[in-house]
Amino acid sequence: MIKLEDIKKDAQIYGLEGDTIVRIVHSEPIGTDSVSVFYIDQEGNPGTQLLFRSDEARLEIAKAGRPWSFNAPGTEFKLGLEAYRINQAYLFDPMMAVHTSNVEPLPHQISAVYESMLPLQPLRYVLADDPGAGKNHYVRFIYS
Repeated sequence: MIKLEDIKKDAQIYGLEGDTIVRIVHSEPIGTDSVSVFYIDQEGNPGTQLLFRSDEARLEIAKAGRPWSFNAPGTEFKLGLEAYRINQAYLFDPMMAVHTSNVEPLPHQISAVYESMLPLQPLRYVLADDPGAGKNHYVRFIYS
């Protein structure tokens, strides 16, 4: 709660315009129990109000601060950034999962997945490699 006398130019007030913070551009006392204020809200829209002593209970001086800052721990920022990079990596390299894994796929396995299976819709299938069966029978498709 603040007093009407505390409402000055450049003060940031909470409760004047709903649940937002407004910046006072001009305040003019009208007698001892009222003040006329001209303010700008967070979107830059101007407004005016005539405030009385009964309005003091709903008003508060907002703490000066930024809606964002750079005071987070650097390791957490790097972790979040790396997670976002991995999440977006498929846009630049469609075979990112193959390149980042410890598996070394053979060319016929890559072509079976990326050229034969992924274009098919719906994507319900099982890929089974039959080792030792020879190159003619290396892939079996089972569709559901």
